[in-house]
Amino acid sequence: MPKLKIDGVEIEVEDGLTVLQACEQAGVEIPRFCYHERLSVAGNCRMCLVEVAPGPPKPQASCALPAGEGMEVTTNSPMVEKARTGVMEFLLINHPLDCPICDQGGECDLQDQAMGYGHSGSRYTEEKRAVSEKYMGPLINTIMTRCIHCTRCVRFSTEVGGVTDMGMVNRGENAEITTLEKAVSSELSGNVIDLCPVGALTSKPYSFVARPWELKKVETIDVLDAVGSNIRIDVRGNEVMRVLPRLNEDVNEEWISDKSRFSCDGLRRQRLDKPYVRNAAGKLEPASWDEAFAAISAKITGVSGDRIAAIAGDQCDAESMFALKGLMDALGSPHLDCRQDGAALDSSVRAGYLFNTGIAQAEDADVCLIIGSNPRWEAPLVNTRLRKGWLAGRMKIGVVGPQYDLTYSYDHLGAGAAILQEIADGTHPFAAALKAAERPMLMIGMGALSRDDGAACLAAARKIADDCGLVRDGWNGFNVLHTAAARVGGLDIGFTPGTGGRDVAGILNGATSGDIDVVYLLGADEIDAQALDKAFVIYQGHHGDAGAHAADVILPGAAYTEKNGSYVNLEGRVQLGRRGAFPPGDAREDWTILRALSAVLGKTLPYDDLPALRKQLHAACPHFTKIDSVEPSPWGAFGTPGALSSTPLGSSIENFYMTDPISRASETMAACTREFVLNAEGATGTDG
Repeated sequence: MPKLKIDGVEIEVEDGLTVLQACEQAGVEIPRFCYHERLSVAGNCRMCLVEVAPGPPKPQASCALPAGEGMEVTTNSPMVEKARTGVMEFLLINHPLDCPICDQGGECDLQDQAMGYGHSGSRYTEEKRAVSEKYMGPLINTIMTRCIHCTRCVRFSTEVGGVTDMGMVNRGENAEITTLEKAVSSELSGNVIDLCPVGALTSKPYSFVARPWELKKVETIDVLDAVGSNIRIDVRGNEVMRVLPRLNEDVNEEWISDKSRFSCDGLRRQRLDKPYVRNAAGKLEPASWDEAFAAISAKITGVSGDRIAAIAGDQCDAESMFALKGLMDALGSPHLDCRQDGAALDSSVRAGYLFNTGIAQAEDADVCLIIGSNPRWEAPLVNTRLRKGWLAGRMKIGVVGPQYDLTYSYDHLGAGAAILQEIADGTHPFAAALKAAERPMLMIGMGALSRDDGAACLAAARKIADDCGLVRDGWNGFNVLHTAAARVGGLDIGFTPGTGGRDVAGILNGATSGDIDVVYLLGADEIDAQALDKAFVIYQGHHGDAGAHAADVILPGAAYTEKNGSYVNLEGRVQLGRRGAFPPGDAREDWTILRALSAVLGKTLPYDDLPALRKQLHAACPHFTKIDSVEPSPWGAFGTPGALSSTPLGSSIENFYMTDPISRASETMAACTREFVLNAEGATGTDG
């Protein structure tokens, strides 16, 4: 560990750090534009100049200079201050003076550093350079005259996003960042907006909509996939204006997917803001809460519990599912399920439905087997971890299922589930790679688990984990890649069929045959709603999606930005979502609706506020008290061995940009679908 002096203070740093990183550890601020701790070093902007002795008698770029034994670094000498001032003056030579109309005004690194390190005026009198705007797709707005060529966007799209759409053309004063008029085809492209330090790349949907000082900022959790990305929602009035990532090294680092970032406009469209009851003519008409509850009570009263069922959707918070489970238990119904897609997951063994390796630890694996999944679409932030391990040269990847562009190379082992049996038996060559690995892992997706032979696929994956040594001291390489934010929480609280109960398929079949009279849909929209035609359907949710169209009574609930709730991500991490806005109109938080309905039905739930509800939830599931932590789950028996179908495995997602009621209501996601999915199908003749 080298020792060096920074501004006269001696510190000891880890070997391999740069002078800039050493200065940060010493608490000394070094200005920079091109340097970013998660990207490769470029050394473009020269803003991080420091004076180093021994060395040449000139300032040196600290971002590209390794810290060495005996160095004496000066960050505030007259030479350094003059050099930084000169660099800032050069950077501002061609920069337009349009701060008042720039969307990055108030959050601009260039503005801040010009105030701290720049001249009070400019000596430049020649004509400024102008650069034409570039098309980068429906998400990124460009004002390229502002660009200072830091290349953060190029490095991010190539190194993290795994696409080569962005680059620099020409040289000298003619150099420009461009995509050659092509949309940036990464599911993480919006992160370049956060990375851009000068306002050259801004959010196209958010352009000229709001200013940062107008917004109320609330920290919460994203529920549009199962990763549980930490986000900040910015709200003006009662409207969510934008979504930004929060730093969490164990989950999403500082990135979020484009769907998480840009689909917030769907929160304003197709909302349910009042109760509805279907009249004798078969038409839904507005009603009061009392009228809606009375209609439900009239239908349920006298109905046997075994003729009532409940299905929870993919974005439900744990509190609302716990309340609905309590109501169903009080009514005597064993028919409840949170697995809309019919995934063959056993709630009795927690390790059997978790991403046991952990999101952050996934990049440390040296062999990875992906089964029936497209992680680039199903969990983009997990895919970045796999790409990071692959880029480091330590990960060998095999895929069973369709061939997708996952942004890294892999061995395609085949499309059929029979390959799993070969690996489990040890007759496939990839089994030897798993056995020889120090940190092997597999990821089985909903494309394998939601099939008719899903239980057999799960059993085969478990046999691979046992026979190939994926589970050992301090390492569990068995992982289920969920796509629904509510799934792990629902399995944790036991929102699955009780003794003699029906799963989702059984509930739909029962509704069709007349064995199920009443079905309660808690935000459940990813089912075959037409199968419920003969049943009395109660839909509680926030968007007028498939479930609402099939409903006889609609109870308007709150979206994830409009309520306080607990969510459990795919690795079993309990996180708290916080309310940033209020539900529109007469809509209410979900657990309060269920509590009020239970009183009308004469089955009053034993809590009157959220703390009391959470107290009971914590008593039933003690791990819900351990916020933002992950503990290993004991390994056990799960899965049902059986014959594997010859049907090729597939992914559970056909369109990354529209997977839930919010993103389906989003105009921005519709534009992305046209650009990246429909255009790709037309160009390639594939499923995109």
